[in-house]
Amino acid sequence: MAILSKPYRGRSACAHCGFCEAFGCEWGAKSSTLASVIPVAEKTGRCEIRPNSYVRKISTDKNGRVDGVIYFDAQKQEHLQKAKAVVVCANGAETPRLLLMSKSNLHTQGLANSSGMVGKFFMVDLGALTLGTFEHPLNEFKSVQVTRVVQDFYDSDPKRGFYGGGGIDARFDFYPIGFALNGLPPDVPRWGAGFKKALQENFNRTVTVLNSTTCLPVESNIVSLDPEVKDAWGLPALRITYKSHPDDFKTMSFLRDRSLDLLDAAGAIRKWALPIEDTTGSAHLMGTCRMGNDPESSVVDKYHCAHDVPNLFIVDGSSFVTSGRNQPTCTIQALAYRAADHMIRRAKRGSIPSSV
Repeated sequence: MAILSKPYRGRSACAHCGFCEAFGCEWGAKSSTLASVIPVAEKTGRCEIRPNSYVRKISTDKNGRVDGVIYFDAQKQEHLQKAKAVVVCANGAETPRLLLMSKSNLHTQGLANSSGMVGKFFMVDLGALTLGTFEHPLNEFKSVQVTRVVQDFYDSDPKRGFYGGGGIDARFDFYPIGFALNGLPPDVPRWGAGFKKALQENFNRTVTVLNSTTCLPVESNIVSLDPEVKDAWGLPALRITYKSHPDDFKTMSFLRDRSLDLLDAAGAIRKWALPIEDTTGSAHLMGTCRMGNDPESSVVDKYHCAHDVPNLFIVDGSSFVTSGRNQPTCTIQALAYRAADHMIRRAKRGSIPSSV
């Protein structure tokens, strides 16, 4: 889980507060980038964090190479930061948006987009959610939230009649307000004495089982620039066009049913599932700047360097060509370290061309 059980390099051990998910960690025990990487980088004296900054364009020189970024500060004042190389890490939605907004005379379709692949094959972390209540208190609200994943159905199986697979993750995914809105059985009153009684009885007796499933890469699922809607800075808003593949629905339904079986085997006195819908409601956005060897069908090479721009690197979930069958964060982090090692090697031998 990458959560400290004892103090390590100035960070405290986990206090088991139960607020790992959706919150920062005041002890620094959760090994997020904010706690484990950025402070170390700042201490080197070679890393400066500029919070509340909003990049609107990656600038390029007369040769089409990147030479910096244009950004707004917290007061919406515009600045140009010159750079020998630029690394974009805005993930599967904002990364393609920024590239599309960075078009120029030499990059008429958007930066790094000679293939026309920027924004295409958008994928999300799909899944289904089931819930069960038990006769005894579970104390699931305490300590770390994500502790185990069942991988029995990760691989494809032709006998199922569909391609996808995924993991089954038993956890308690709610804090009190969220539980009151979405965590109760469907026939429980949503107001009054019955509602209060159900909250009191069920909060500490409920477990959720989350399925993270395959999301097939579909070319028509895209991130693009809205031709009319603008954001608060007057820039084109992000527009997502998305529809789940029929195979994805079959995968979600299959994993949902296996989760209900699991709750039965665990002794739940009641179980139910939330509706499976076509949704982009995900924290993990992938696939819009895909990796590949062929510049005509991909955006970056195997080391995350843009085919079109030798000093531009795209290092996030947008490089994925498949969604995987679990949450992708650890894979993104591993690829980021691999890309960084490659950048260091190239920089030392002077093979990252720039005009700065």
